[in-house]
Amino acid sequence: MDRTQKSEAVAELNRTFNEVGVVVVTRNLGMTVAQSTALRNKMREAGASYKVSKNRLARIAAEGTPYAVLSDLLTGPTALATSTDPVAAARIINDFAKTNDKLEIVGGAMGGQILDADGVKALASLPSLDELRAKLVGLIVAPATKLATITQAPAAQIARVLSAYAEKEAA
Repeated sequence: MDRTQKSEAVAELNRTFNEVGVVVVTRNLGMTVAQSTALRNKMREAGASYKVSKNRLARIAAEGTPYAVLSDLLTGPTALATSTDPVAAARIINDFAKTNDKLEIVGGAMGGQILDADGVKALASLPSLDELRAKLVGLIVAPATKLATITQAPAAQIARVLSAYAEKEAA
């Protein structure tokens, strides 16, 4: 990698660190290309990314961002999982690590808050932003639905009574 490629990689990582909501640091303990590709595809589907980068370049790129606290975690063969949704990257990495023993969660950071491996696993168990929005909409809509049901119930009962009288007269 020549100097221009390194500076481009640092600029790209710095841009990523300024845009994302969470960074998860993983250790690659000999994953195959197929496993790595499967992980990248899952991450891409969730709106996240998984990138192997040189630790020194990642440290340089993290300077001046909230993720500068990650520099101690960047040792050995590491990769960075990032996403704007704070839960997406953590969830995909956690699920993949459960089925693949060659991927180890080292830690991560959410904003300036550093997370250990257990913190990343706890973050992965939280509902995603879309799930929280759906629950909130459901809570807002539920009273209106109940109110509509209650107001329609007396009219429906009257209609059933009239229908029963009509059937009785016809018989």
